Amino acid sequence: MAKVICVTNQKGGVGKTTTAVNLSYYLAKDKFKTLLIDFDPQGNASSGLNVDKSDREKLGATMTEVLLGEKELKDAIRPTKYKNFDLAPTTPELADAEVQLTSQSQRFARLRDAIHTVADNYDYIIIDSPPSLSLLTVNGMIASDFLLLPVQTEFYALEGVAQLLESMKLIMKQANPHLKLLGVLATMYDKRTSLSSQVYTEIQKYFKQLTFKTKIPRNVRVAEAPSHGVPIGAYDKFSKGAKAYKEFTKEVEERTK
Repeated sequence: MAKVICVTNQKGGVGKTTTAVNLSYYLAKDKFKTLLIDFDPQGNASSGLNVDKSDREKLGATMTEVLLGEKELKDAIRPTKYKNFDLAPTTPELADAEVQLTSQSQRFARLRDAIHTVADNYDYIIIDSPPSLSLLTVNGMIASDFLLLPVQTEFYALEGVAQLLESMKLIMKQANPHLKLLGVLATMYDKRTSLSSQVYTEIQKYFKQLTFKTKIPRNVRVAEAPSHGVPIGAYDKFSKGAKAYKEFTKEVEERTK
C-alpha cells in the first residue's frame, strides 16, 4: 500500500510544485514506484514534466474527470520518461470541476476513493495541492497519510501556516485520524542573507524536530528546470538545488519507514 503525501501551503510561490516534482523524481530514482498527482488547477506540475495541456484530445483523461467520477484514476495515469515515475496530469478545468462538486455528496472523499483503486501499485503517491484552503486541498488532506509543508525563508513565511495546521487538526478529528505532519521544508534559502537564517531559526523554533535538516537553496538552475519540462535532477544533477532535493528525499524516506 502506497504512502500518500500531500504537499501543500495556502501561500503561493513557496516552491510547493517544485518540491512535489523533485521529491517524486528522486523517490523514483531510489527505485520506489511513484505517482505524482497534479491536483492544482494551474497544472504547473504537469507543465514541469513536459505535458502539453493545450491539446485536450491528445492529453486524454485528467484529474478533472477523475474528480467528477467520469473516469477512474488509472485512466488518467501515464508514465513519464523516468523509470518508476508516473503522472496524473491536470488542466485549468479542474477549477470548474471543483465548483461543480460543491453541492455533491462525498465531495471531500473523491480523491481518497480514487487513490484507493491504485494504491497497491505504488510505494509513494505525491499530491501537489493548490495554494489555498480549498475543496481540492481538503480532498488532498483526507486522502493522505502525511502532510508536507514547504515554507520559504522570507518575510511573512509563517503567515497562514497556523490556519493550515488548524484545518489539519479538524480533518484529523472528523475525517482522517491517521494524517500526520511529515515535516516542514525550508525553501528559497539564501545563506548570504541574515533574513534567511533568522526565518529558518523561527521555523525551527515553531516546528522543532519536524523541521527538515535539508534547506532548499535559492538556485537559478531549480528555477530554470520547469521551463525545459524536466526535474532539476535531469536538468543539472550537479547543481546545489539538485543535491539539496536528493538529500531531502532521503530524509522523507527515513521519516516514512
